[in-house]
Amino acid sequence: MNIRSLFGGLKEKVVGQHVKIVFPEGNDERVVRAAARLKFEGLAEPIILGQADEIRGLLTKLGFADQDYMIINPETYPDFEKMKAEFVEIRKGKASMEDADKLLRDVNYFGVMLVKMGLAEGMVSGACHSTADTVRPALQIIKTKPGISRTSGVFLMNRENTNERYVFADCAINIDPSAQELAEIAINTAETAAIFDIEPKIAMLSFSTKGSGKAPQVEKVAEATKIAKELNPDLALDGELQFDAAFVPETAAIKAPDSKVAGQANTFIFPDLQSGNIGYKIAQRLGMFDAIGPILQGLNKPVNDLSRGSSAEDIYKLGIITAAQALGTLD
Repeated sequence: MNIRSLFGGLKEKVVGQHVKIVFPEGNDERVVRAAARLKFEGLAEPIILGQADEIRGLLTKLGFADQDYMIINPETYPDFEKMKAEFVEIRKGKASMEDADKLLRDVNYFGVMLVKMGLAEGMVSGACHSTADTVRPALQIIKTKPGISRTSGVFLMNRENTNERYVFADCAINIDPSAQELAEIAINTAETAAIFDIEPKIAMLSFSTKGSGKAPQVEKVAEATKIAKELNPDLALDGELQFDAAFVPETAAIKAPDSKVAGQANTFIFPDLQSGNIGYKIAQRLGMFDAIGPILQGLNKPVNDLSRGSSAEDIYKLGIITAAQALGTLD
């Protein structure tokens, strides 16, 4: 299934559902183009943050001015005082009204509060902000699901001219997750795979296969595998596995002959951020895979991060995924 049929399926799920998605970066032409396209195609109802005149000027320039858009300027928002009070309550003594007044003038904090208050179902940001700028307010306001200690970031790796589709995690957030955190990431990633019609077969990656190497890093992955199996015994999950043992049937037959995952894995959990980030970029650049993400998982409501090099097409795609998450397809 190629990327067009993948997104064709997602579009069928979200079209006409009127999912409200916040786009905080209304001063960026890429963002406005993507948001307008989502509205034009009936895939989402964008809420664009920023100066109304500037945004309408961009919409006119792009040929999308004939539709009715929800545009909000945080500086003139009529319910700003109510939002401030709710933010202070959420932060429970960690922020004063003065702090709230300052923070909520930041478009990412403001956008996340719209989601928290039920005025929107999700948010997409990061075209001109760092990952931290997007994730920090999400963690402070929306927070992670019960039983999940932290969010993580996955990439869908898809090659358009083949049927190959894989999920890589965590490639965006956690620098050196503990065994417990790695197990949580694996379970969350299995849920994420469902949105892409992937029946997850999860490989907990290492430089060792089934004890062939000895090091604390190997022990962490082995322990994470044990914890994940205890948390969800029904998952097709195994580790620790080297990538070749996880992916190549002939190698799996030699290195892990008793594994039900080795040689056929499609969902890969990297032991740390360094290896995950390197791994997905090698697949993207040398393997010619389309890397879609990072898609954030583990939050109570979907907030997704963009690369600052994202195109309008990338933002459009992540908007579709966010709408699908908000409808409960993923989370």
